[in-house]
Amino acid sequence: MDSLDRRSFVRGSLCLGAAGMPLSFLASCKSEEPVPGPTGGGAARASTGELFTISLAQWSLHLELQSGELDPMDFPATTKSMGIDAVEYVNSFYGNRVDEPGFGAELKQRCDDAGVQSLLIMCDGLGHLGDSGEFERKRAVENHRPWLDLAQQLGCHSIRVNARSSGSRDEQLDRAADGLHQLCEVADGHGLNVLVENHGGLSSDGSWLSDVMRRVDHPRVGTLPDFGNFDLGGGQTYDRYQGVEELMPFAKAVSAKSHDFDAGGKEIHTDYHRMLKIVVDAGYRGFVGIEYEGSELPERVGIERTFDLLVRVRAELSA
Repeated sequence: MDSLDRRSFVRGSLCLGAAGMPLSFLASCKSEEPVPGPTGGGAARASTGELFTISLAQWSLHLELQSGELDPMDFPATTKSMGIDAVEYVNSFYGNRVDEPGFGAELKQRCDDAGVQSLLIMCDGLGHLGDSGEFERKRAVENHRPWLDLAQQLGCHSIRVNARSSGSRDEQLDRAADGLHQLCEVADGHGLNVLVENHGGLSSDGSWLSDVMRRVDHPRVGTLPDFGNFDLGGGQTYDRYQGVEELMPFAKAVSAKSHDFDAGGKEIHTDYHRMLKIVVDAGYRGFVGIEYEGSELPERVGIERTFDLLVRVRAELSA
Protein backbone atom coordinates (compact mmCIF):
# COMPACT_ATOMS: atom_id res chain seq x y z
CA MET A 1 0.00 0.00 0.00
CA ASP A 2 1.58 3.30 -1.02
CA SER A 3 1.91 6.19 1.44
CA LEU A 4 -1.12 8.15 0.28
CA ASP A 5 -3.34 5.07 0.26
CA ARG A 6 -2.08 4.15 3.72
CA ARG A 7 -2.77 7.65 5.03
CA SER A 8 -6.31 7.54 3.59
CA PHE A 9 -6.87 4.20 5.30
CA VAL A 10 -5.54 5.51 8.63
CA ARG A 11 -7.67 8.65 8.34
CA GLY A 12 -10.80 6.61 7.69
CA SER A 13 -10.04 4.22 10.54
CA LEU A 14 -9.53 7.06 13.01
CA CYS A 15 -12.71 8.80 11.95
CA LEU A 16 -14.63 5.60 12.62
CA GLY A 17 -12.82 5.01 15.91
CA ALA A 18 -13.89 5.17 19.54
CA ALA A 19 -17.01 7.14 20.34
CA GLY A 20 -16.30 10.63 21.57
CA MET A 21 -12.93 10.86 19.81
CA PRO A 22 -13.08 14.15 17.84
CA LEU A 23 -11.14 13.02 14.81
CA SER A 24 -13.16 14.30 11.84
CA PHE A 25 -9.77 15.20 10.39
CA LEU A 26 -8.31 17.86 8.12
CA ALA A 27 -10.49 18.96 5.20
CA SER A 28 -13.78 18.03 6.81
CA CYS A 29 -13.08 20.27 9.81
CA LYS A 30 -11.29 23.20 8.20
CA SER A 31 -12.73 26.68 8.55
CA GLU A 32 -11.30 29.97 7.35
CA GLU A 33 -13.00 32.08 10.00
CA PRO A 34 -10.62 34.19 12.10
CA VAL A 35 -10.99 33.63 15.82
CA PRO A 36 -9.29 35.01 18.90
CA GLY A 37 -6.07 33.30 19.91
CA PRO A 38 -5.02 32.94 23.54
CA THR A 39 -4.36 36.69 23.71
CA GLY A 40 -7.32 37.77 21.59
CA GLY A 41 -5.38 37.91 18.33
CA GLY A 42 -6.72 36.94 14.93
CA ALA A 43 -5.18 33.63 14.00
CA ALA A 44 -7.26 31.41 11.71
CA ARG A 45 -9.43 28.76 13.35
CA ALA A 46 -8.00 25.38 12.50
CA SER A 47 -11.00 23.17 13.02
CA THR A 48 -14.34 22.51 14.64
CA GLY A 49 -14.08 19.71 17.15
CA GLU A 50 -10.34 19.15 16.71
CA LEU A 51 -7.62 20.29 19.10
CA PHE A 52 -5.62 21.53 16.11
CA THR A 53 -5.36 21.02 12.36
CA ILE A 54 -2.15 20.34 10.47
CA SER A 55 -0.56 22.69 7.94
CA LEU A 56 2.72 22.50 6.00
CA ALA A 57 5.59 24.97 6.12
CA GLN A 58 7.27 25.41 2.76
CA TRP A 59 10.72 25.02 4.30
CA SER A 60 9.94 21.32 4.74
CA LEU A 61 10.57 20.98 0.99
CA HIS A 62 13.52 23.37 0.77
CA LEU A 63 15.87 20.85 -0.86
CA GLU A 64 13.40 20.10 -3.66
CA LEU A 65 12.75 23.83 -4.10
CA GLN A 66 16.40 24.85 -4.08
CA SER A 67 17.35 22.13 -6.56
CA GLY A 68 14.57 23.11 -8.96
CA GLU A 69 12.90 19.72 -8.61
CA LEU A 70 9.80 21.48 -7.28
CA ASP A 71 8.46 24.75 -8.69
CA PRO A 72 7.47 27.08 -5.81
CA MET A 73 4.22 27.78 -7.66
CA ASP A 74 3.34 24.09 -7.35
CA PHE A 75 3.70 24.12 -3.56
CA PRO A 76 -0.08 24.35 -2.90
CA ALA A 77 -0.90 21.41 -5.18
CA THR A 78 1.97 19.38 -3.73
CA THR A 79 0.72 20.06 -0.22
CA LYS A 80 -2.77 18.94 -1.18
CA SER A 81 -1.37 15.73 -2.69
CA MET A 82 0.03 14.90 0.75
CA GLY A 83 -3.38 15.24 2.39
CA ILE A 84 -2.78 18.69 3.91
CA ASP A 85 -5.06 21.64 3.24
CA ALA A 86 -3.15 24.68 4.53
CA VAL A 87 0.23 26.20 3.65
CA GLU A 88 2.86 28.48 5.16
CA TYR A 89 5.12 30.16 2.60
CA VAL A 90 8.78 31.21 2.76
CA ASN A 91 9.47 34.51 1.00
CA SER A 92 12.95 33.52 -0.23
CA PHE A 93 11.49 30.99 -2.66
CA TYR A 94 9.68 33.75 -4.55
CA GLY A 95 12.31 36.52 -4.42
CA ASN A 96 11.65 39.45 -6.70
CA ARG A 97 8.43 37.92 -8.04
CA VAL A 98 6.59 39.68 -5.22
CA ASP A 99 6.72 42.85 -7.34
CA GLU A 100 5.74 41.09 -10.57
CA PRO A 101 2.29 42.06 -11.91
CA GLY A 102 -0.14 39.18 -11.63
CA PHE A 103 2.11 37.05 -9.42
CA GLY A 104 -0.12 37.19 -6.37
CA ALA A 105 -3.25 36.50 -8.40
CA GLU A 106 -1.63 33.47 -10.02
CA LEU A 107 -0.49 32.02 -6.69
CA LYS A 108 -3.93 32.64 -5.20
CA GLN A 109 -5.52 30.83 -8.15
CA ARG A 110 -3.15 27.88 -7.64
CA CYS A 111 -4.36 27.67 -4.05
CA ASP A 112 -8.01 27.94 -5.02
CA ASP A 113 -7.60 25.25 -7.69
CA ALA A 114 -5.97 22.91 -5.17
CA GLY A 115 -8.42 23.70 -2.38
CA VAL A 116 -5.65 24.92 -0.11
CA GLN A 117 -5.77 27.74 2.47
CA SER A 118 -2.88 30.22 2.77
CA LEU A 119 -1.98 30.94 6.41
CA LEU A 120 1.16 33.04 6.57
CA ILE A 121 4.39 34.08 4.86
CA MET A 122 7.70 33.57 6.66
CA CYS A 123 9.81 36.64 5.86
CA ASP A 124 13.61 36.62 6.03
CA GLY A 125 16.39 38.78 4.59
CA LEU A 126 14.46 42.05 4.77
CA GLY A 127 16.60 43.90 7.30
CA HIS A 128 16.68 43.89 11.08
CA LEU A 129 13.56 45.19 12.79
CA GLY A 130 15.70 45.56 15.93
CA ASP A 131 18.59 47.34 14.23
CA SER A 132 20.54 49.77 16.41
CA GLY A 133 19.85 52.54 13.88
CA GLU A 134 16.42 54.17 13.76
CA PHE A 135 16.65 54.69 9.99
CA GLU A 136 17.57 51.04 9.44
CA ARG A 137 14.59 49.91 11.52
CA LYS A 138 12.27 52.06 9.42
CA ARG A 139 13.80 50.70 6.24
CA ALA A 140 13.30 47.13 7.47
CA VAL A 141 9.62 47.95 8.10
CA GLU A 142 9.29 49.29 4.54
CA ASN A 143 10.95 46.17 3.13
CA HIS A 144 8.13 44.08 4.59
CA ARG A 145 5.37 46.05 2.84
CA PRO A 146 5.32 44.04 -0.41
CA TRP A 147 4.98 40.82 1.58
CA LEU A 148 2.15 42.27 3.60
CA ASP A 149 0.44 43.12 0.32
CA LEU A 150 0.94 39.57 -0.96
CA ALA A 151 -0.19 38.00 2.32
CA GLN A 152 -3.37 40.06 2.20
CA GLN A 153 -4.01 39.06 -1.41
CA LEU A 154 -3.53 35.37 -0.58
CA GLY A 155 -5.88 35.56 2.40
CA CYS A 156 -3.22 34.89 5.04
CA HIS A 157 -3.72 35.89 8.67
CA SER A 158 -0.07 36.80 9.36
CA ILE A 159 3.49 37.31 8.28
CA ARG A 160 6.33 35.83 10.32
CA VAL A 161 9.29 38.12 10.97
CA ASN A 162 12.55 38.13 12.97
CA ALA A 163 13.48 40.17 16.05
CA ARG A 164 17.23 40.25 15.41
CA SER A 165 19.05 43.09 17.13
CA SER A 166 22.35 44.06 18.76
CA GLY A 167 23.49 45.61 22.02
CA SER A 168 22.68 44.70 25.61
CA ARG A 169 19.69 42.59 26.51
CA ASP A 170 17.63 45.67 27.42
CA GLU A 171 18.79 47.63 24.35
CA GLN A 172 17.77 44.78 22.09
CA LEU A 173 14.42 44.55 23.82
CA ASP A 174 13.75 48.26 23.21
CA ARG A 175 14.95 48.20 19.61
CA ALA A 176 13.08 45.04 18.63
CA ALA A 177 9.90 46.31 20.27
CA ASP A 178 10.17 49.62 18.42
CA GLY A 179 10.62 48.00 15.00
CA LEU A 180 7.85 45.49 15.63
CA HIS A 181 5.43 48.16 16.80
CA GLN A 182 6.10 50.18 13.64
CA LEU A 183 5.47 47.12 11.48
CA CYS A 184 2.29 46.27 13.39
CA GLU A 185 0.96 49.75 12.63
CA VAL A 186 1.48 49.08 8.93
CA ALA A 187 0.10 45.53 9.12
CA ASP A 188 -3.01 46.78 10.87
CA GLY A 189 -4.02 48.47 7.63
CA HIS A 190 -3.81 45.09 5.91
CA GLY A 191 -5.74 43.24 8.61
CA LEU A 192 -2.67 41.09 9.27
CA ASN A 193 -0.71 39.96 12.31
CA VAL A 194 3.06 40.22 12.77
CA LEU A 195 4.47 37.06 14.35
CA VAL A 196 7.94 36.57 15.78
CA GLU A 197 9.55 33.13 15.79
CA ASN A 198 12.21 31.96 18.20
CA HIS A 199 14.91 31.99 15.54
CA GLY A 200 18.28 32.05 17.29
CA GLY A 201 20.08 34.43 19.63
CA LEU A 202 17.98 36.31 22.15
CA SER A 203 14.81 35.50 20.22
CA SER A 204 15.30 31.91 21.40
CA ASP A 205 15.16 33.08 25.00
CA GLY A 206 11.48 32.64 25.83
CA SER A 207 11.52 35.13 28.70
CA TRP A 208 13.16 37.83 26.56
CA LEU A 209 10.79 37.38 23.61
CA SER A 210 7.82 37.39 25.98
CA ASP A 211 9.06 40.71 27.34
CA VAL A 212 9.28 42.01 23.77
CA MET A 213 5.65 41.06 23.17
CA ARG A 214 4.56 42.94 26.28
CA ARG A 215 6.69 45.95 25.33
CA VAL A 216 5.24 46.10 21.79
CA ASP A 217 1.75 46.13 23.33
CA HIS A 218 -0.11 45.92 20.02
CA PRO A 219 -3.04 43.58 19.22
CA ARG A 220 -1.41 42.59 15.91
CA VAL A 221 1.83 41.28 17.42
CA GLY A 222 2.24 37.64 18.38
CA THR A 223 4.61 34.70 18.48
CA LEU A 224 5.17 31.61 16.36
CA PRO A 225 6.71 29.14 18.81
CA ASP A 226 8.99 26.64 17.05
CA PHE A 227 9.63 23.33 18.82
CA GLY A 228 13.30 23.23 17.83
CA ASN A 229 14.80 26.71 17.48
CA PHE A 230 16.29 27.32 20.91
CA ASP A 231 19.94 27.92 20.05
CA LEU A 232 21.14 30.95 22.02
CA GLY A 233 24.58 30.91 20.39
CA GLY A 234 27.95 30.27 21.93
CA GLY A 235 27.09 26.63 22.50
CA GLN A 236 24.16 27.51 24.78
CA THR A 237 20.56 26.40 24.37
CA TYR A 238 17.29 27.35 26.02
CA ASP A 239 14.96 24.70 27.38
CA ARG A 240 12.53 24.07 24.54
CA TYR A 241 9.58 23.14 26.74
CA GLN A 242 10.00 26.16 28.97
CA GLY A 243 10.45 28.37 25.90
CA VAL A 244 7.28 27.18 24.18
CA GLU A 245 5.32 27.50 27.42
CA GLU A 246 6.50 31.11 27.79
CA LEU A 247 5.63 31.96 24.18
CA MET A 248 2.23 30.27 23.97
CA PRO A 249 0.25 33.11 25.65
CA PHE A 250 1.12 35.24 22.60
CA ALA A 251 0.96 32.51 19.93
CA LYS A 252 -1.06 32.91 16.75
CA ALA A 253 0.72 30.03 14.95
CA VAL A 254 2.84 27.03 15.99
CA SER A 255 5.70 25.27 14.17
CA ALA A 256 6.18 21.54 14.76
CA LYS A 257 9.88 21.26 13.95
CA SER A 258 11.11 17.71 13.33
CA HIS A 259 14.42 16.14 12.41
CA ASP A 260 14.78 12.45 13.29
CA PHE A 261 12.49 9.60 14.32
CA ASP A 262 12.91 6.35 16.22
CA ALA A 263 11.55 2.99 15.09
CA GLY A 264 8.23 3.74 16.78
CA GLY A 265 7.73 6.97 14.86
CA LYS A 266 8.56 9.34 17.74
CA GLU A 267 10.70 12.43 17.15
CA ILE A 268 13.89 11.80 19.10
CA HIS A 269 14.72 15.44 19.92
CA THR A 270 11.29 16.61 21.05
CA ASP A 271 8.70 14.82 23.15
CA TYR A 272 5.70 15.68 20.95
CA HIS A 273 3.15 14.56 23.53
CA ARG A 274 4.67 16.83 26.17
CA MET A 275 5.10 19.72 23.75
CA LEU A 276 1.63 19.55 22.22
CA LYS A 277 0.08 19.28 25.65
CA ILE A 278 1.75 22.62 26.45
CA VAL A 279 0.26 24.04 23.24
CA VAL A 280 -3.25 22.71 23.92
CA ASP A 281 -3.22 23.57 27.62
CA ALA A 282 -2.49 27.19 26.65
CA GLY A 283 -5.89 27.26 24.96
CA TYR A 284 -4.46 27.29 21.44
CA ARG A 285 -6.76 25.84 18.78
CA GLY A 286 -5.08 27.08 15.60
CA PHE A 287 -2.97 25.37 12.96
CA VAL A 288 0.17 23.42 13.82
CA GLY A 289 2.59 23.59 10.91
CA ILE A 290 4.89 20.73 9.95
CA GLU A 291 8.45 21.95 9.47
CA TYR A 292 10.60 18.92 8.69
CA GLU A 293 14.28 19.83 8.65
CA GLY A 294 16.01 16.46 8.94
CA SER A 295 18.70 15.04 6.69
CA GLU A 296 18.34 11.29 7.22
CA LEU A 297 15.00 10.90 5.40
CA PRO A 298 13.76 12.21 2.05
CA GLU A 299 11.78 15.37 2.69
CA ARG A 300 8.40 13.93 1.79
CA VAL A 301 8.98 10.91 4.02
CA GLY A 302 9.97 13.23 6.87
CA ILE A 303 6.80 15.24 6.32
CA GLU A 304 4.73 12.05 6.38
CA ARG A 305 6.38 10.86 9.61
CA THR A 306 5.68 14.22 11.25
CA PHE A 307 2.10 14.19 9.99
CA ASP A 308 1.48 10.71 11.38
CA LEU A 309 3.04 11.68 14.73
CA LEU A 310 0.87 14.80 15.02
CA VAL A 311 -2.26 12.78 14.25
CA ARG A 312 -1.35 10.15 16.81
CA VAL A 313 -0.59 12.65 19.57
CA ARG A 314 -3.72 14.62 18.76
CA ALA A 315 -5.77 11.47 19.29
CA GLU A 316 -4.02 10.81 22.61
CA LEU A 317 -4.67 14.33 23.84
CA SER A 318 -8.26 14.24 22.63
CA ALA A 319 -8.87 11.05 24.58
